Amino acid sequence: MVLGLLINEQEQRELEYLLKREMDELIYDFNYDHIDGQVREAIKERYTTLFNIFKRMASHTSCLHYTPKKNFPNVK
Repeated sequence: MVLGLLINEQEQRELEYLLKREMDELIYDFNYDHIDGQVREAIKERYTTLFNIFKRMASHTSCLHYTPKKNFPNVK
């Protein structure tokens, strides 16, 4: 199923901001030493989903900054 979304520039900037903050929070949570392996996997999956949405609207530079690396905790 393919969905479309019409938004203006202000709404796009707001969505980018929200996605960045959520991805930053996931990175922060992932770096917490006392989380379970299943939780880490869930964080990775959520991050990947959010990043896939983010890359559809963000600049190339922003995408490079948030691109997941093999060693996920060191994304930034």
